[in-house]
Formats: sequence, C-alpha cells, structure tokens
Amino acid sequence: MKLSARNILKGKVKQIKVGAVNTEVTLKLASGVEVVSIITKESAENLGLAKGKEAYAVIKASSVMIAVD
Repeated sequence: MKLSARNILKGKVKQIKVGAVNTEVTLKLASGVEVVSIITKESAENLGLAKGKEAYAVIKASSVMIAVD
C-alpha cells in the first residue's frame, strides 16, 4: 500500500459502532492511544473491519481514514 499521506498509524480495531449510514471505528495503537474515525457503513463493510483486526488510521489534512492491507 502506498499513500501520499504522511501520517499513518497502525493499530487494532477496539470497537465498532454501526449506525444507519455511518460507522464509528476506534483503533487502539501500540502506545495505548485510541484514534476514533467515522466512516460510511459501506466502507466499513468493504474493509472487512472487525474487533481485533489490524488497521491503519490515515491522517491527511483534517480527515482521518481507515485502511487495511
């Protein structure tokens, strides 16, 4: 995976809160810091996000996106 964003934080999915349209994803980083992102429900499903799965918080400008390998 190659991205133009310079801030990529690897973590594990701690919590997923599914709503009607959006999903709130909490990643726990190795340092213990938690990063929370709201993405579309469809994106969460397409990424196959699940509790305990490794994922990345990709930060560019004011957006936080979730990525997986």
